[in-house]
Amino acid sequence: MLLINCPYCEATLPELEFAYAGEAHIDRPADPSALSDEEWRDFLFIRTNARGPHFERWRHIHGCGRFFNAVRDTVSDRFLMTYKAGEARPVLNALEAAE
Repeated sequence: MLLINCPYCEATLPELEFAYAGEAHIDRPADPSALSDEEWRDFLFIRTNARGPHFERWRHIHGCGRFFNAVRDTVSDRFLMTYKAGEARPVLNALEAAE
């Protein structure tokens, strides 16, 4: 079972307390109606799915109910860190050096 730290509640809890909400740091187009069908499809469905550290969005559904961001290693399935929504995306080199 994965353990996830909620940066708002400051508690580390089982994954069942949370819901995955997709890739983090995806900017919504300013004018979606100006996009072609292919561009809109890419915005909605195409994600990086990288091997290694991946920026994700999660929601603490059985707690504070707030969204937050996490960096999870897709190889080991281990959470490297979590941080509040709206905070700057952390530099990966700094995370890798801390391990």
